[in-house]
Amino acid sequence: MLHCRSTSPHIRPILSAIHDEVSNRYYGCGLIIPEHLDSLNVLDLGCGAGRDCFLLSALVGENGKVTGVDMTPQQLSIAKNHINYHANIFGYNKSNTRFLQGNIEALSLLNLEDASFDLIVSNCVLNLCTDKNTVLRNAYRLLKHGGEMYFSDVYADCRIPKSLVEDPLLYGECLSGALYWNDFLSIAKQAGFLDPRLVKDSTIRIENPALAEKAGRINFYSATYRLFKLDELEPACEDYGQAVIYKGTLEHHPHEFSLDKHHVISAGKVFPVCGNTWRMLNETRFKEHFDFIGSWDTHYGVFEGCGISLPFNSDKPGSENTCC
Repeated sequence: MLHCRSTSPHIRPILSAIHDEVSNRYYGCGLIIPEHLDSLNVLDLGCGAGRDCFLLSALVGENGKVTGVDMTPQQLSIAKNHINYHANIFGYNKSNTRFLQGNIEALSLLNLEDASFDLIVSNCVLNLCTDKNTVLRNAYRLLKHGGEMYFSDVYADCRIPKSLVEDPLLYGECLSGALYWNDFLSIAKQAGFLDPRLVKDSTIRIENPALAEKAGRINFYSATYRLFKLDELEPACEDYGQAVIYKGTLEHHPHEFSLDKHHVISAGKVFPVCGNTWRMLNETRFKEHFDFIGSWDTHYGVFEGCGISLPFNSDKPGSENTCC
C-alpha cells in the first residue's frame, strides 16, 4: 500500500547490488537518503533486514560507519548474514556496518555514545512506536551538534481515535500509529528539534475497501522530514537580511540543492534566507558548499512568506482602542 518514490540515478545501481534476501524484506515508505554522506557516522532506527543500512554503507564510503538497530531477531539475522557480502560488493577491505538488537524506544540500554552520530535515519518505523517522544529525545541526544535526523513516516490530518489506534489491521498497515502532523511538530520541538523541515510528501491511497472504511474521513500521508540539532534555532523564521549562494558543488546536485520543500536553492543565485535556514547551512556539513552574505547585526522581523505576520492592526483606520 505504501509506495516508494522514484529513486535518483546514482542510487539505482546500489539498490540493484543489494542481496535479494535483504531487498525482499524491505517495508519502508520512502527514501531516507539525504545529500553529502561521505564519511558520516549513521544510525538507522528500526533497520529491519538492513536494506537502508547497506545502501547507506555504500554512500558513506569505507571511512563512514552505519549502525542499524532493530528489535526483531529474525530480521537482524538476515542483515548480519549479509554484512560481508555487501562489504565485498562495495569493494571494502572490511565492513563499515554493524547491527544491534534493541528497542528504539530504549536506546539508552544500547550504550551508544552521546553526540556521536552525524545522521540518524528511520523508515516508516516511528509510527509503530507508542512512545514517540522518547525516540525523538534520544535521537537528539545521540546526534552531534549540526547533525540531523532524516526520516520518512506516515502522518494523519487529524488525531486518530483510540478505537482505531488499537485496531490490529490498521496497525499492521502502519496507519493506526500515524501521528497527527501538528502533534508531530510539537513533539519534535519539545525534543529539541526547534524547526522541523518537511522535505517531501505524498498522499497515501488506501486501496483496500475494508481499510478505507475503517479510516473513514481521515487522510494519511507519507512524508519525509529533516530535523537539525542546532541549539540556537528560533521558534519562527526571523529575518536578519541574510542570503546564501549555492556553489553547485554537492555531488549529484550541480544545478540546485533542496534543503526542504520550500527551499530549493539554484546554483550561483543569491537566495535570501531566514536566520534558521542560515544556521542549517552554515553550521552543518553543507557549509563548504555555500557562500554566506550578511550577519546577525540587524533584525527585520519575521521573514516574509513564513506563515507568520504581525498580528496587530496598526496604521489602519478605526483600529485604535483603549484598555478597559
